[in-house]
Amino acid sequence: MEIERKFLVKRDGSFLKGVTSSSEIAQGYMDVRGATVRIRLRGDKAYLTIKGPSANGISRYEFEREIPLEDAREMLKLCRGGLVEKTRHLVPVGNHTFEVDEFHGRNEGLLFCEVELGSEDEAFEKPDWLGPEVTGNRHFYNKGLLSNPYPNWRDELPEEYR
Repeated sequence: MEIERKFLVKRDGSFLKGVTSSSEIAQGYMDVRGATVRIRLRGDKAYLTIKGPSANGISRYEFEREIPLEDAREMLKLCRGGLVEKTRHLVPVGNHTFEVDEFHGRNEGLLFCEVELGSEDEAFEKPDWLGPEVTGNRHFYNKGLLSNPYPNWRDELPEEYR
């Protein structure tokens, strides 16, 4: 079970001082009814991920396995709508690690983060650079960024987060 919450990130770059590692990610999605099937290239590794639907935007079933890089490259050819491209920065804060995603390509300029939790009501330390929560907002689903990229809705965000 994946339990995560999503937040906007202040654009002042203050999160960067806590970054312990960064990696380039390219991912595509396959058309499957009732689930999300993702193929991800992250550095020199590749992953197949299947996620179930979420009733509340916070929790959902997740299956993820590392797969051979060449297999992933072939599987990406089956994905429709292009790729989501981003740099993922890992930022430890207290007992949790925030994954700050800085998007490129069609979603250039989008910046938000996720934090995985052990339970939906788990408390966690909120760093100064953390902005408003966007958990459950469809704009921030990576798969949705292919059909409705950031430039289409960026003006809906508070100015300090665009």
